[in-house]
Amino acid sequence: MDIIRIIIAILLPPLGVFLQVGFGGAFWLNILLTLFGYIPGIIHAVWVIARR
Repeated sequence: MDIIRIIIAILLPPLGVFLQVGFGGAFWLNILLTLFGYIPGIIHAVWVIARR
């Protein structure tokens, strides 16, 4: 299941984080990072998914 979440995180980083943690602080941080740049959002999303 984590492989599917990582693929989703590469395509839509906030969705990947949402599927992992829900509407927590990590989700909102990922939206902010994705707005600043797509690559930081991807890195954060993959980190959140791999950490849990």
